[in-house]
Amino acid sequence: MSISLTRLFDSVQYNIIMLLIPIEYHLEIRHLRYFVAVAEHLHFSKAAEYLHISQPPLTRQIQQLEEELGVSLLARTNRRVELTPEGKLFLDEIKQIVSRFDALKQRASEAARGQLGKLSIGFISVADYHVLPLLLNEFQSRFPYVTLNLREATTDIQLSALRDGDIDIGIVLAPVTDPTLAFRPLFREELVAVLPAGETAQHKSNRVQPLAIKSLAGRSFVMFPRASAPGLYDLIVAVCASAGFTPRVTQEAIQMQTIISLVSVGMGVALVPASLTNLGRAGVIYRPLKEKSPLVITGLAWKNSNASATLRAFLDLALALKLPRDWRTLTKQNSRTTNKL
Repeated sequence: MSISLTRLFDSVQYNIIMLLIPIEYHLEIRHLRYFVAVAEHLHFSKAAEYLHISQPPLTRQIQQLEEELGVSLLARTNRRVELTPEGKLFLDEIKQIVSRFDALKQRASEAARGQLGKLSIGFISVADYHVLPLLLNEFQSRFPYVTLNLREATTDIQLSALRDGDIDIGIVLAPVTDPTLAFRPLFREELVAVLPAGETAQHKSNRVQPLAIKSLAGRSFVMFPRASAPGLYDLIVAVCASAGFTPRVTQEAIQMQTIISLVSVGMGVALVPASLTNLGRAGVIYRPLKEKSPLVITGLAWKNSNASATLRAFLDLALALKLPRDWRTLTKQNSRTTNKL
């Protein structure tokens, strides 16, 4: 059967793009590779040796290619092999097709290993003060060809986005109870109190002294809505209850930075994860708690059914990282990381 050059190239390129899904023609990529080898060596025996096959199969493959095209690509004599005019015309085009196929194979292999593609990552604002910088730096250094799409959002919004497939993975606050989602803890930290700086302006030594939780009874609290992070909200309420009172919430904000800002202008006090002390906001002081604080757990959440190789690569890296238990040590690591960028 004879086919035109245009039709040949269209069919081969389509075949490559579809990763060699069988189509009407019997032409395969090996036929093209074999022709290139013979054309470059102009000798069947040397080409066969180069291809690590015997000469008879090579000869048959070239004959099949010529029969498929309906033209002679090689002029053979007892002494030499030469390219026909049609063979010369085909050679450059076929080299490009083979090269494109090899590049596609390489990209497919990289994609299968999670080294190529896109990854959408959600994160809570507090993660920017501990695990996020280190995770992103490590992942980008190992997987430079993965495009990252970052989205800051509260835990509740991230969990919804994970269920809807809008993000691949989220850095959220525990707990995650949805059975369709997986969760792995990454980092644990204690709570600290945030007070307006003016309250201790006359007693600077108080700034570093542990604070009794019961001393906050009756104060106005700045907190986030429970729906945004019920685990952390309930933890803070439980801490206050252990000291004999229920926090009187007079202001709400969904971002930790906004909570700190509201405290700085005297709108109330707050209990926040300790890594927020990295937020150098004027007008506030951070006090450790005298009582032992329950730990705030930050971790990774993702959809159980998400089989993305890129997601798996991120998870493997993140869960293999030996993150410090203390947020102060992690802050120093992030600082060194930032200075390198």
